[in-house]
Amino acid sequence: MSKVEDFLTAKEEQDIVNAILEAEKNTSGEIRVHIEAHTDKDHYERAKEVFHLLKMDNTKQENGVLIYVAVHDKKFVICGDKGIDNVVPKDFWQTTRNSIQTHFEKGAFKEGLVAGVLKAGEELRSHFPWQSDDTNELSNEISKG
Repeated sequence: MSKVEDFLTAKEEQDIVNAILEAEKNTSGEIRVHIEAHTDKDHYERAKEVFHLLKMDNTKQENGVLIYVAVHDKKFVICGDKGIDNVVPKDFWQTTRNSIQTHFEKGAFKEGLVAGVLKAGEELRSHFPWQSDDTNELSNEISKG
């Protein structure tokens, strides 16, 4: 795999976007996926930086979630905004992380991201249920660095 563009096919990317759309039907939370080849920074610190660059910290309820993947580093991070962190238990993202990791270990990257997005949506639903006046505040497209 020479480039981040080779990590997923266009069809696989669309399947992930569809999963985001599905997950966001049940929650006011905003879910994004960001993929880049490598970072020299700590992966969690880089995920927080990307979170800010994507303006995910500007949602009304501070309930954005980023799934960050560094392809060549074979690392991923789930990063939630402070509105989520203020109301959920410390191990809140563990089930989402496990869903992704199980698939990634088998090389099933699209399936891992779809499972992670859907699981994140389920987890968010209990704390941030969808409301009739909710709007989609952030793009659902996969961003790349």
